[in-house]
Amino acid sequence: MDKFFKLSANQTTVRTEIIAGLTTFFAMAYIVLVNPNQVAAEGANGWLVELGADPVAMGKIWNAVYIASILVAVFGTLLMGLYAKMPFAQACGMGLNSFFCTIFVSGAFFCGMNVVDGYQAGLVIIFASGVIFLVLSLTGAREYIARTMPLSLKNAIPAGIGLFIAFIGFQNCGLIQPNQYTIVQLVDIHGAIQNGEFAAQAIPAIVALIGLFVIAILGKLNVKGNVIIGIIASTVLYYVFTQTTPSFGGSTVSQAFSDFSEIGITGIFHKAAWSNAFTSTAVGGVFSAIMLIISFLLVDLFDTLGTIYGTAAQANLLDEKGDPINLGRCMMADSVATTAGAVFGTSTCTTFVESASGVAAGGRTGLSSVVVAICFFLCLFVSPLASVVPSCATAPALIFVGVLMAKNFAKVDMHDIASAVPAFLTFIMMPLTYSISNGIGVGAISYVVITLFTGKFKKRDIIITLIAVLFVIKFIFVTM
Repeated sequence: MDKFFKLSANQTTVRTEIIAGLTTFFAMAYIVLVNPNQVAAEGANGWLVELGADPVAMGKIWNAVYIASILVAVFGTLLMGLYAKMPFAQACGMGLNSFFCTIFVSGAFFCGMNVVDGYQAGLVIIFASGVIFLVLSLTGAREYIARTMPLSLKNAIPAGIGLFIAFIGFQNCGLIQPNQYTIVQLVDIHGAIQNGEFAAQAIPAIVALIGLFVIAILGKLNVKGNVIIGIIASTVLYYVFTQTTPSFGGSTVSQAFSDFSEIGITGIFHKAAWSNAFTSTAVGGVFSAIMLIISFLLVDLFDTLGTIYGTAAQANLLDEKGDPINLGRCMMADSVATTAGAVFGTSTCTTFVESASGVAAGGRTGLSSVVVAICFFLCLFVSPLASVVPSCATAPALIFVGVLMAKNFAKVDMHDIASAVPAFLTFIMMPLTYSISNGIGVGAISYVVITLFTGKFKKRDIIITLIAVLFVIKFIFVTM
């Protein structure tokens, strides 16, 4: 094991890698339930059913996506662990799943099309984008794109992801809440007490703060496994403070497998699915289908690039040029997982930003990814472990990782406006638009505009220019 994963060479141990894997899993395990909820509009009891959609069909889609979500997480993460040998985990991307539902599932319902047909047409689009990912990876184009990224963006991406991760953590625990006037606000503890909602609104935020302090204090004391200890402590505190107990169940597992085999894994093999993908009113025709394929391509490509660069920087797994080691293999693993995900029956698979939490816990090799994959596999037969660990318990880990990753912004040359502005836009637009790829897109566009009009444009900037043009087209023609 030491020889295969190079544990000694990476100054890590089996115990550390296991702890890191568990940390990553608990930070991202929410996807097991969230992804089918997002893709299938919450299933048989969701909002689309309330509008008149067939509850049986929506329930089937939910079950199929539930199984597919776990399988693609297992498959993709094993590829990262055993092929790329990197401490990164893969699963269905957030944002992309909601977009999938809007275009294909709810889109099918609103245009009078069968929702299952819309769902399967969407799988064809995902499969097509996955095949393109695969071709780009096999030819080395994806790796070349990554290596030609301007240094200012390379430094800003990890920091922006850190801010994005922290923002997710703050929302997950309710420390930051929506506000109709200021968009966001700090948790209103006084209002929660007045409205009798203290347990529901204030306790998660308080638990998350305590968990963050635990992680930070143990980190300052150089205690190994401080992140997973913080998650466990927060979980216990949550159930103590709310006087509730975690629930397990698995009564719907057999039905989920049945629906998965009926409409999920068989989806892209239906002739009608291919026809609907390029001609149906839900998709909007061939041009719309092509733009959707490009959109999924761009988002997955740059979400993955951003996550790999950011997490590799945090783990000190960069080469002398500042690029992640085994970058080509990471890209290949992501490409194959996306294609496989479409075959399984779910939306785009991508490298998860929560992998950084495992890296913060000491993960440095593919062994931690194997641990994550095993944990996901267990979710097939036991009611999701995600339901045991509340969001407010993993939120401290995400916030702490945000703190660690933000330091990368210090590498940006803020005295050079041509470097500072694109870097800052990349940094700030990730959390503000809730998208890693949007942040990279805006940063790329600003970089090209500034370098062109200041005479600093170089031959190697042609690639970033093409990327900027593609993002301009995406922003004009696709709402995401």
